[in-house]
Amino acid sequence: MDLPDADFLALSAHKFGGPPGIGALLVKDLATLAPSGGQEQGYRGGTEDFPSIAGMAAALEEGAGWIERVADLRTHLDAMVEEAGGEVIARDAPRLATIASYRMPGMPAAAQLIRFDGAGFAVSAGSACSSGSLKPSHVLAAMGLDAKAAGEVIRVSFGRTTRREDVWRFAEQWRAIAGDANARNRASAA
Repeated sequence: MDLPDADFLALSAHKFGGPPGIGALLVKDLATLAPSGGQEQGYRGGTEDFPSIAGMAAALEEGAGWIERVADLRTHLDAMVEEAGGEVIARDAPRLATIASYRMPGMPAAAQLIRFDGAGFAVSAGSACSSGSLKPSHVLAAMGLDAKAAGEVIRVSFGRTTRREDVWRFAEQWRAIAGDANARNRASAA
């Protein structure tokens, strides 16, 4: 894998199969950072979380071969969502294999979350850092989606343990919810 030519690289362990809440910051030149912590010459604010560090190291050592497998699963889900009348957000842009955003026209994301949750799927309606916000995503707005369209987008994550059966079952649920949205849209248009 080619790494970007940058002054720093930030990693979140949960993005490659490690535990949530731990990451790493690789910096070319420590002088570019403003020390504000109490340890390690001011560059760290607290005690290291060794169990999480070990979990991150284990995920790195295991490798990322599984990401190619979930990229294939995501490609199949993209096609199934489009077949059911959905929209794949940023379809032609470079995307992480482990995250996808899908728009279901006519069905607010909040209603989708309830339906998917009831079927045993944990999806979200926005980034983790904007969790709980009712504002439309500024990222989706920058990509050209109006507030209504942005409000119909959910985010789906794929992980190391995601199986083909999980994706096919999710696609079936997507079709059912989209069918209800289409029926509701036809009824309101009549």
